[in-house]
Amino acid sequence: MTHRTAAQALIVLAAALTASGAALAQTATTDAAAAPAAAPAPNLTGNVSITTNYKFRGQDQDMIGKNDYAKTKGFKPAIQGGLDYAFGDSGFYVGNWNSSVNWLKGNSIEMDVYGGYKFKAGPLDMDVGALTYIYPGNSAGNTTELYVAGTYANETLGSFTAKYSHTVSKDYFGYAGNKAGSGLKGTNTGYLNLSYSKEIVPKVTLKAAIGYTNMSSDIRSLGYKSYVDYNVGASYDFGNGLSLTGSVQGANKKSSYLAVANPGVDLGFGTFGQTTYSPNKARFILTLTKTL
Repeated sequence: MTHRTAAQALIVLAAALTASGAALAQTATTDAAAAPAAAPAPNLTGNVSITTNYKFRGQDQDMIGKNDYAKTKGFKPAIQGGLDYAFGDSGFYVGNWNSSVNWLKGNSIEMDVYGGYKFKAGPLDMDVGALTYIYPGNSAGNTTELYVAGTYANETLGSFTAKYSHTVSKDYFGYAGNKAGSGLKGTNTGYLNLSYSKEIVPKVTLKAAIGYTNMSSDIRSLGYKSYVDYNVGASYDFGNGLSLTGSVQGANKKSSYLAVANPGVDLGFGTFGQTTYSPNKARFILTLTKTL
């Protein structure tokens, strides 16, 4: 699948979601006129986003540039969208989320498929489930994780969430090279994320998160170090499901994830002018999101 084809597919998804949102809104208006009582929350919800740079756990997801060398610019736009379906009040749900990406040859789209169960545990809102990341055209990046999350929300203090994801697939986003026959595994790589959000003034919400990726021993043996990522910013709610978020995102251990950006010149007695780029580099990112 080409990058252009993936972008077109996501644009079609965005248009479809927008159209369905308009239809839902029209239906809701008609129902409200007939019966003033509040309608139950819809089982099917959707979202569409445009972002200036898609980072996953602090790392750029658009890396392949001219002649397969790493892109160094901060503006790497991506279009994203997804759908979630809740099975009534049972707590069970399934969903799909997609984004344009560019870090695997032969692939240009990330497709996430997940399902889980949400329930109350005292003051906590719990969420357990499984998620598979699929990269059509290059399955070397395919990864499956199990996750558990707990959220404590307080009107005065804000919302606190702790989430842990555990890799159960043979590889973790291709780092171990298992698909290529390395004999190494990414299984048991773990990711812990702590996040916080609080509306600080009307329509403006502060958001902050810190995460830790604990690479499997096989991946660490290749020189990839476990690392910490961060995400700090704020979002503005325009109403009607439209919001704009600005944030600084990045990660440490930059030198462990270097890619060649410019090969330089080989003069026979040494290479000069070579430059590298780390996907962990901090960037300011703007994301416009419409929820339906």
